[in-house]
Amino acid sequence: MTAPKQGKFRVAPPVARQVLPQAEASQLVALFNAGRYVELESRACGLAERYPNSGFVWKVLGVALQAQGKAALPVLQKAAQLLPGDADAHCNLGVAQKDLGHLADAVASYRRALALKPDLAEAHSNLGGVLQVLGQFDAALASCRRALALKPAYANAHLNLGNALRDLGQLEGAVASYRRALELKPDYAEAHCNSGNALKDLGQFAGAAASYRRALELKPAYVEAYLCQGNLLKDLGQLAGAAASFRRALQISPAYAEAHYNLGNALHGLGQVDNAVASYRRALAIKPGYAEAHDSLGTALKDLGMVDDAVASYRRALEIKPGYAEAHSNLLFVHNYQSDFTAVMLLAEARRFGDSVARQARPHTAWPNIADPAKCLRVGLVSGDLCNHPVGYFLESVLVALTGGASERLELFAYYNHVRNDAVSARIKACCHGWLPVAELSDESLARRIRDDDIDILIDLSGHSARNRLPLFAWKPSPLQVSWLGYFATAGVAAIDYLIADPWTLPESEAAHFSEKIWRLPETRLCFTPPEGAANVAPLPALANGYITFGCFNNLAKMTDAVVALWARVLAAVPDSRLFLKAKQLDEMLVRPSVVERFAAHGIDADRLILEGSSPRTEYLAAYQRVDIALDPFPYTGGTTSAEGLWMGVPVLTLAGESFLSRQGVGLLMNAGLPEWIAADTDDYIARAVSHASDLQRLSTLRNGLRQQALASPLFDAPRFAAHFEAALRGMWVDWCDRRQG
Repeated sequence: MTAPKQGKFRVAPPVARQVLPQAEASQLVALFNAGRYVELESRACGLAERYPNSGFVWKVLGVALQAQGKAALPVLQKAAQLLPGDADAHCNLGVAQKDLGHLADAVASYRRALALKPDLAEAHSNLGGVLQVLGQFDAALASCRRALALKPAYANAHLNLGNALRDLGQLEGAVASYRRALELKPDYAEAHCNSGNALKDLGQFAGAAASYRRALELKPAYVEAYLCQGNLLKDLGQLAGAAASFRRALQISPAYAEAHYNLGNALHGLGQVDNAVASYRRALAIKPGYAEAHDSLGTALKDLGMVDDAVASYRRALEIKPGYAEAHSNLLFVHNYQSDFTAVMLLAEARRFGDSVARQARPHTAWPNIADPAKCLRVGLVSGDLCNHPVGYFLESVLVALTGGASERLELFAYYNHVRNDAVSARIKACCHGWLPVAELSDESLARRIRDDDIDILIDLSGHSARNRLPLFAWKPSPLQVSWLGYFATAGVAAIDYLIADPWTLPESEAAHFSEKIWRLPETRLCFTPPEGAANVAPLPALANGYITFGCFNNLAKMTDAVVALWARVLAAVPDSRLFLKAKQLDEMLVRPSVVERFAAHGIDADRLILEGSSPRTEYLAAYQRVDIALDPFPYTGGTTSAEGLWMGVPVLTLAGESFLSRQGVGLLMNAGLPEWIAADTDDYIARAVSHASDLQRLSTLRNGLRQQALASPLFDAPRFAAHFEAALRGMWVDWCDRRQG
């Protein structure tokens, strides 16, 4: 007898020393075939007492328990012990072992079954399913195909074949296998759900949603389908619907750690960070070794400004899962918020990351690209942020300029590591010769595609920020690889050749802190796209208010204790001034009292603080109409917020640091023609704040002309920047050609 999912009932020869009467055996067969598993369990239990050495009875009892979702392993082990030559008994034991996560034991049981009965299709199919989970995809394919050769109409084998094909990136083949399974078994909920997963990978989101719905119609308590449905909704930005789906899964299975974890992700996306933390902690209470939950908890804690706790969570994730690249990236990213984590320390940690991803890759050392210095360059862009995101804002106008001025010299290919698209995505896509969604592709599959696309220069736009694909770069699919735009420190990946900087943000003295070779553009490494539909520059609010309003719209995680102390000194030095903070963390009501307390510790009353949460971009930009002077945090200075402030007529006061990260404000202000807004040290920061705040007429005049001044500067001049950028790429390529030909 095999488990109900695996095949039909079989009767093995009875044990010679204790024969079960045929009438009893026939009754068990009838109960099994009728699906009356509760009665089958009861009857088999009674017979097991009377015939304790009957392997057949123990096998029947194990199958009855499996069918009801009850613990069956000890019973099936007993059956296999009593029936050493019964292939079905070993196959059923493998099913129980797999369900408990004992994968190596399951493989051994299936192989034992096949040694006894090589044509047992169920064992071939089940073995393929386990090998797929173990990542042995080619072997899994072979097992599933052997099962189908023996039993072509076996729906379970088609399902397992589809799973293996999906993991190999053969998505069309996976969908075809799932569809064949559904032709054979239209009510196969698992096949509907898995088909939804493959369709999601293909970007066919409507089809995926329909598949999940059908799976849940057939199996209303199917928690995995609720999880898959929720993740699709989350990826599409439908976070409230995602949260509802995860909560439904938890109503069915309250101890389902993965559902708590995914609910946390949805709540985090909704800005409910405190609730997200609670969900992650519930997941970890159930499953303490859940590395992904530790990682996401770290990100939520970082967003709440609890940087040290975030570091501890990331490190715990890496202890559990040492090669966990995403957690390691998050750890490196959060180190940027810590003033005591030096550039030397960051480089050492980044190189550890680089060594880790290199060990998991098989890097190319030769490429078919033609070493022609004058050829039309095929340039690949890898990012998960080609959308309504700071990377999209800095990239869009540059790509438009490159498309208009260098289309015969450059071809752009985007490898987009996200499923969500918006108006910014559409405009960026229009600039590209090729556009490929890659979120569901493995690093190996993506490296193969980039190589097939004959990409000459591959550019990482993410660094260690979210949705990066840095492990891909360790495969070295292109002869030249470059880091630019989305990160402000070294990636630590030895296979990345260059980092694009400028003279202001990365002095020669800092180059030793990078694993990449530095290539400096002559003016700025950043060029901002003017916001569409932005509010007008308003008159200086201090003229009507009678006091200065300082402002900072950066992520509150940048507001370290040292920053709070300095800003409190600024407020004390400028009588009656206010500080306007606007950040997504301030949507959390528990965060606001903490901010008030931090400033109160320095003698600043709550009535001098204006605290606001997130808002749509148009309203967010309009909020600058209420700010006289922006204050830049440190060591993690502003980038997008500073550029937006300048566009809205608000100058930003920055503290010049030594690192690449802490000099972003220097680069922006020097290129915008505002050197007098750069402070050399904290005392100078206060002195300049007092000086600028004391001359309202001069501040008003600057405000009225600042948008035009910024627009005419290298910071917003996309054609000018594009020419410098193209020249840099060509220079890198010529150098590579010279080395190749030399």
